[in-house]
Amino acid sequence: MQININKKDKEKNEKDAQVSQLRQDIASGDWVLIATGRAKRPDDFAHFERVKDDKGIDQCLFEDPETSGQEKDVLIYTDNNGQWSLRVFPNKFPAVSDTAEAKAISEGPYFSMPGVGFHEIVVTRDHFKQLALMNVLEVAEVFDAFQDRYLDLMNKKNVNYIAIFHNHGKEVGASIPHPHSQIIAIPVVSPYVKMELDGAQLYHKSNHDCVYCVMTEYESETEKRVVFENDDFIAFCPFASRAAFEVWIAPKKHSPYFERITDTEKVKLAEVFSKSLNAIYTALNDPPYNFYIHTAPCDGKDYPYFHWHIEILPHTATWAGFELETGIEISTIQPEVAAKFLRKQL
Repeated sequence: MQININKKDKEKNEKDAQVSQLRQDIASGDWVLIATGRAKRPDDFAHFERVKDDKGIDQCLFEDPETSGQEKDVLIYTDNNGQWSLRVFPNKFPAVSDTAEAKAISEGPYFSMPGVGFHEIVVTRDHFKQLALMNVLEVAEVFDAFQDRYLDLMNKKNVNYIAIFHNHGKEVGASIPHPHSQIIAIPVVSPYVKMELDGAQLYHKSNHDCVYCVMTEYESETEKRVVFENDDFIAFCPFASRAAFEVWIAPKKHSPYFERITDTEKVKLAEVFSKSLNAIYTALNDPPYNFYIHTAPCDGKDYPYFHWHIEILPHTATWAGFELETGIEISTIQPEVAAKFLRKQL
């Protein structure tokens, strides 16, 4: 896609950017408010002090899962010395149950169903080595485990959507400090992913193109919001960032399904992911964050217009009245400024 930027339009855009802006995510339709009127300097975000309550290896449930009573592994990787490097096992306290029966329950005007599904934990070996500090091959192994478990779970009964996510920091839901990710397979599609699916389909119908391909090509061409890229993947701060230093990582080649990633692509993804996460770690002084993979559902339907991607959301602010009432998030740094600051950390 050829990008043509008129000089007059560029000057006008730069002038408009001096005031606060309402920006819309062209995929989901979400609005965000970039409040440049109360903008912070990038360095200001590094002063955040994360709550660290690590009781150490001796009391860690994931250091020796078998001894601590975790369920039997469904996947385990070992190194050249025969020691485990990564293992996946069912959550001891699952949010959903694979023994529940998927049946409708009605109560007056309301509808519900039992929490049917699978809930698994992906644990890396080193208690003190978080993802941001791992090398490319260690991160690639994590993505390999995600793919392996996805391919198995997608064929289970009553599974139509699989959420893969990671919480880093107590403030964002990590109750156990040992680095771990989670996989939850459920019969219903995530409402936010449904919104992205609908937006991508509408854009494709109107423009005969993938909205995510358009975004990634534009970001790669203009470079001002790019954090890092290689031949296969790009990491950028989205135009309508919901949080300061939000980063998206997407394949440059159109692909609706994460589970179809090749081994070579996993290493390329791991490179871009590692660079981006380490930049966030360095720039923001090890902030709490969440990341998750948005991929097309595994419900048997075809989603040729979707484009899988990863969203990394550092915890840099707390929702207040405006956000709760409108659903519009306020970010106090422009994505362009955030991306430039992250690039410096590389």
